[in-house]
Amino acid sequence: MPSASKTINRRRVRTRFSVKAAAHGRPRLSVFRSGRHIYAQVISDEDGKTLASASSVDAELRDKVKGLTKETAAIVGKAVAERAKKAGVEAVVFDRGAFRYHGRIKALADAAREGGLKF
Repeated sequence: MPSASKTINRRRVRTRFSVKAAAHGRPRLSVFRSGRHIYAQVISDEDGKTLASASSVDAELRDKVKGLTKETAAIVGKAVAERAKKAGVEAVVFDRGAFRYHGRIKALADAAREGGLKF
């Protein structure tokens, strides 16, 4: 029986593979959630570069966030959308990694959509 970490890695790789296949040249919005923080990056797979990023540990956002809640995820989602728009990114594909699309991950995605990113 595979260990939990191997199962999570398999799920993460499977999700990333399908997202890259459906991207058609668009950058991907990759999300990582730890026990204390949430991170989001807009990554160009063609160039292998990060175009924009935001997290709950950013100096600009640290005053606004209080713990790891849906509100914190929404703040990070709006920040990454603003930074991506400044970098000239309008449309992205959403890469949730090994995380289910609910709760904080969904709150971040909804806030990024409100911020102007198209999924």
